[in-house]
Amino acid sequence: LFLAVCAVGIGGTFQYGYNVSIINAPTQHIHKFLNETWSKRYQKELNPDLLTFLWSVIASIFSLGGLCGALIGGSMAIRLGRKGALLMNNVIAILASILMGISFPTGLFELLIAGRFLIGINSGIGLCVQPLYIGEFAPKHLRGGLAMGTSIFLTGGILTGQVIGLRELLGGEEHCPVLLSSSCVPALAQLLFLPWFPESPRYLLIDRGDDLSCAKALKRFHGSSEYQREMEDIQRECFALDGEKPKKPWQLFTDRGVRWQLITVIVMTMGQQLSGINAIYFYATYVFEQAGILAEKIPYVTLGTGVCECLTALSCVRSNYVGRRYLIIGGYLLMTLWCTVLTFSLTYQEVYSWVPYMSMMCVFAFILSFGLGPGGITNTLTAELFVQSSRPAAYMIAGTVSWISFFTVGMLFPFIVNGLKQYCFVVFLLECFFVAAFIFLVIPETKNKSFLEIQKEFHNLNFGRNS
Repeated sequence: LFLAVCAVGIGGTFQYGYNVSIINAPTQHIHKFLNETWSKRYQKELNPDLLTFLWSVIASIFSLGGLCGALIGGSMAIRLGRKGALLMNNVIAILASILMGISFPTGLFELLIAGRFLIGINSGIGLCVQPLYIGEFAPKHLRGGLAMGTSIFLTGGILTGQVIGLRELLGGEEHCPVLLSSSCVPALAQLLFLPWFPESPRYLLIDRGDDLSCAKALKRFHGSSEYQREMEDIQRECFALDGEKPKKPWQLFTDRGVRWQLITVIVMTMGQQLSGINAIYFYATYVFEQAGILAEKIPYVTLGTGVCECLTALSCVRSNYVGRRYLIIGGYLLMTLWCTVLTFSLTYQEVYSWVPYMSMMCVFAFILSFGLGPGGITNTLTAELFVQSSRPAAYMIAGTVSWISFFTVGMLFPFIVNGLKQYCFVVFLLECFFVAAFIFLVIPETKNKSFLEIQKEFHNLNFGRNS
């Protein structure tokens, strides 16, 4: 099980975290490349406004690709299987790496834009299919811990990108093409290791009707002495679905039986993106500067934020023992607290000499709290709230909402910060509090429950207590 999570994660959410992270290091080198390419091609200087526009396209096209990936990820998981979709996804990553790698020597910045779009598609598919696959092959009593592999590899990708992007490694100008094309390494690793593991047992039995392959897969994942209980659970779910075909995303919006599950997933996914985590990273450099850290040392201190996220994701494996509901509510409430403290500390940053250190503490505490709940549990709950026929469509909807929210925050966030300054955290603390309240009122505990048992928990909400 552990090796399967590693094989799935290295080419899944690791790619997303890695490609979000590595684009920061070569920013200045890409600006120089755009200027030089434009001058050679048109014999005139690149207009500063056009330079800003081209850089914005390179940075934001990743989100557009991610949205496209989320829209097709569920369909790929149904047609090719969970494992087959992930393997095919690596072909997109390798093609993207080639395009980004040759863009510099050929002087074609259009290839860089195309490569960023394709690696965005790869990330969108990975974010959709990886938690779906892990959630389906994990035993009921270990599902929470194993599903945290999604978050662990995502934060691991961010940290790896921060380390590789240091100027002592691949952050220098001469290594820029190598850095941007390094996404092929995790893709090749997954192509090498993932074929050794079986397809999702639930997919094999419920979607394909292949009892024998399902039993073989369960024996590989759970052991020959432990698989029978899980086999019976899958058979009960198959019987309850009574041959129901996988649903399309738009069918979920008209299905009263999943109404509150769908509302919950949309609220949690939007809450994750709009929680203020982007504002924390935006303010981190300013906070570190105010604390007296030299500008050239700040990239190394920023590594601490990546380490924070990784450590929290690893510690959240214990969600299997604590329970998802407590972790996610606690995470949002702690984020509400740190937003409040950070608003005060940024307001009085220059009044008292010790306040900048309090701001630094708040930055790290907020990141830890985010990893404790919203960052780690959201994907796990999305897998648990739906039965087999609705799960791929639910991940497509969740992924679409996530990428649209990600893009919206990227577009509106600078205006929010410029308009409200440090008081922007008041907006985020209110959002965190209301999401925590919603989860407290709506979501039941899902620990150690089968997918059918969780569905029954939502029955009263969806149809009323008298149904």
